[in-house]
Amino acid sequence: MPAHPQRCTYLGPEGTFTEAALGTLPEAVTHEVFPSDSVAGALDAVRGGEAAVALVPIENSVEGAVTATLDELATGRPLTIRREVLLPISFALLVRPGTTLDDVKSVTGHPVTQAQVRRWLARHLPHAEWESAASNGEGARLVRDGRFDCAFAGEFAARRYGLEALITEINDAPDAMTRFVLLGRPGRIAAPTGMDKTSIVVWPAADEPGALLALLAEWAVRGVNLLRIESRPTGEGLGRYSFSIDAEGHVTDRPVREALMGLHRISSRIRFLGSYARADRTAPATDPRLANHEFARSAAWVARCIDGIGEHPEL
Repeated sequence: MPAHPQRCTYLGPEGTFTEAALGTLPEAVTHEVFPSDSVAGALDAVRGGEAAVALVPIENSVEGAVTATLDELATGRPLTIRREVLLPISFALLVRPGTTLDDVKSVTGHPVTQAQVRRWLARHLPHAEWESAASNGEGARLVRDGRFDCAFAGEFAARRYGLEALITEINDAPDAMTRFVLLGRPGRIAAPTGMDKTSIVVWPAADEPGALLALLAEWAVRGVNLLRIESRPTGEGLGRYSFSIDAEGHVTDRPVREALMGLHRISSRIRFLGSYARADRTAPATDPRLANHEFARSAAWVARCIDGIGEHPEL
């Protein structure tokens, strides 16, 4: 099915940080927006043509990778990253009106949230019982319905679910951040900005000594910095892993392109997830000896060698 050009989905329900992140993008205004109940559901909506794009979380600065997203991107029909969003994360303790901290005996929220408020919980609600919810928005709904006494969620979710923010600005780690990616069907990638990322999933050719080193060497010898590398089980047996990688640069940059060519040569499989502008607008710290123009200069030297000119182009 062709993708619906004016629909956008996100990891729901309403009142999640993913919805807040989507609100920073033009698609929140230009598209009909609807929530999906899981990462898989959001991505399948794009694969099946119900939506043109989907926004899902992929990484948190405290808890690390969102494994559901990594696994979905490595399997099923390919999707590519169109852009990324970085959203500062701070939690509020949401309760039904009139609830005090002494009334709280049960707490809920997303499992990733628990990791970011664990010390606060131990200090302020040491005897409260925690039970995870499918999302922070779902946790707020459960509090509204009387299933729990309070939920950790974004303060913006309070009004949507008829709750009060009893305490705000809760976070064990200051400057916590979650990264989200906007995904669509494969298509021609955007032009480089000079401040880009390239994302891939790669499967080593064999489970043998030096297999990971060989993959990393393709980037290192070309001076391409890796921003993230995660190993994930393939499901094909113990010890079988794929690697999800974010690298500095754009696929049209010669060092990145040649690294991908090298990986394609030595890997059993590689999936290109896209090149896109970095949300933090940070330019790569590239060794000047490995810049694009130096690759071009080296290629010209090789061409002269083939022509019998070598070190003396004037001859």
